Amino acid sequence: YSSAVQKFSQTLQSFQFDFIGDTLTDDEINIAESFKEFAELLHEVELERSMMVQNASDLLIKPLENFRKEQIGFTKERKKKFEKDGEKFYSMLDRHLHLSSKKKESQLQEADLQVDKERHNFFESSLEYVYQIQEVQESKKFSIVEPVLAFLHSLFTYNNLTVELTQDFLPYKQQLQLSLQNTRNHFSSTREELEDLKKRMKEAPLTCKLPGQPTIEGYLYTQEKWALGISWVKYYCQYEKEAKTLRMTPTDQKPGAKQGTLDLTLKSCVRRKTDSIDKRFCFDIETNERSGTITLQALSEANRRLWMEAMDGKEPIYHSPITKQEEMELNEVGFKFVRKCINAVETKGITTEGVYRTVGSNIQVQKLLNAFFDPKCPGDVDLQSGDWDIKTITSSLKFYLRNLSEPVMTYKLHKELVLAAKSENLDYRLGAIHALVYKLPDKNREMLELLIQHLVNVCEHSRENLMSPSNMGVIFGPTLMRAQEDTVAAMMNIKFQNIVVEILIEHFGKIYSGPPEDTTAPPVPPPRVAARRHKPITISKRPLRERPVFFDACVEESGAERLGQTPNGGGLEAPRPLHRSRLPAPRPGGDEPG
Repeated sequence: YSSAVQKFSQTLQSFQFDFIGDTLTDDEINIAESFKEFAELLHEVELERSMMVQNASDLLIKPLENFRKEQIGFTKERKKKFEKDGEKFYSMLDRHLHLSSKKKESQLQEADLQVDKERHNFFESSLEYVYQIQEVQESKKFSIVEPVLAFLHSLFTYNNLTVELTQDFLPYKQQLQLSLQNTRNHFSSTREELEDLKKRMKEAPLTCKLPGQPTIEGYLYTQEKWALGISWVKYYCQYEKEAKTLRMTPTDQKPGAKQGTLDLTLKSCVRRKTDSIDKRFCFDIETNERSGTITLQALSEANRRLWMEAMDGKEPIYHSPITKQEEMELNEVGFKFVRKCINAVETKGITTEGVYRTVGSNIQVQKLLNAFFDPKCPGDVDLQSGDWDIKTITSSLKFYLRNLSEPVMTYKLHKELVLAAKSENLDYRLGAIHALVYKLPDKNREMLELLIQHLVNVCEHSRENLMSPSNMGVIFGPTLMRAQEDTVAAMMNIKFQNIVVEILIEHFGKIYSGPPEDTTAPPVPPPRVAARRHKPITISKRPLRERPVFFDACVEESGAERLGQTPNGGGLEAPRPLHRSRLPAPRPGGDEPG
């Protein structure tokens, strides 16, 4: 038993989480450091020799094994299917591209249908595989930590550890559970956006070019003329529209061949007529580096259109088949709608449990929006009547904000706001967001102030409605902010959008008391020049203190110190971890305890 505990403690000490993205939230930092804290606890418990392992199988081993079997095992199956479908698709594509255009039209159509079917299968397999990898990496943050946390708690509860150790662990557990819940909420919010993105990509798998992004890359076949005839060579091509540069890397490099990567500057691009060449999906380009034309073959007709659009060719621009919902504007009618919704919520639903989290009927939401935004009599709807329940009103408000032609916090400031939320320096984080709020257009800032003031009022009734600033951030982060391009990378920043809204709620009084003296955000400080104002939660590095004689006395003395703060700087009624009576041995290579 002793050997098993020591080995487990060493495993936790050396375990490293893999996080997606370039920056961690404060909650993720707490989670990343949690295993080291757990390792210190296990070390001390083993020194005490008073611990008995109970419920280890149910609380620890089985959840981890289930995660490994269900999540990681399922991902391996997705990988096999992806590789199999990919091999099948590309082998069929190679055969398809060698078909002569002089074959019967029915034969060509049948071949096209077969390739399209395999292409859709391959696109679906690749989407499922990438999505499954992302889901495993994200869910690992809490799916692995929570079983270990529960296991540790069971040890302390059922094996009569000292009062001091239990007092130290319980507040830390509460704060870590808060971090875990916040991370779970961010995960759920991101997951919904990814599901929607995956659905749209499945509906239009050929639209591989990102909206607003001119660069395109992919496989093309190039006609090479030799002394003994003509051959087609497969290249991986990358085109940068601004610089008009085309990089062509051969994929079938033969031993002894002199050909390598080609860097060309584009002059023109013209579609190749079908009757002028024995291949389909062809187009010609002219470059500064080569005399004459270069004939390229795309993978399909739609793929050729994308290449020609990027290269400013004569092919008509191919628009994405994805249809957007009718966009709304931030105008006088919109302001009237928001004010009426806020008034209705604060009048008859501010204490409703789960307000804004509970979703209303889509039919009722559309009915309310159609009635309010009717061009004949806009705004002529009484939301105080019994015809509209709170769920319908809150869902309609979220729908209106989410479908504005531009989000309330604008595309222009999106990147700066996300970077501010990623900063480790919490003073800079607040100062930068404060300054950026006053860079918003007047009507956007007025709308944002109206909404944040309302969310502050809702959060003041969190004991009844159970809606904290963190919960509101999860709901209104993607509503008030969104990236201009729908990419997985943008989805991974949703948790930082949530933090921006959380900061606006927690520091509403300071931010809207007036603009900062200098409206330009201060420069980003070098990493870790000064210590973090809010360090990761810990239970292992404490100054010495005397053990209290009575438990009740200890509670009374520490009662005045039980108001903590959320990781982003807001107030929260959470007990601080009490100090230990002695320090554990310092970690190898770590700093000396203060």
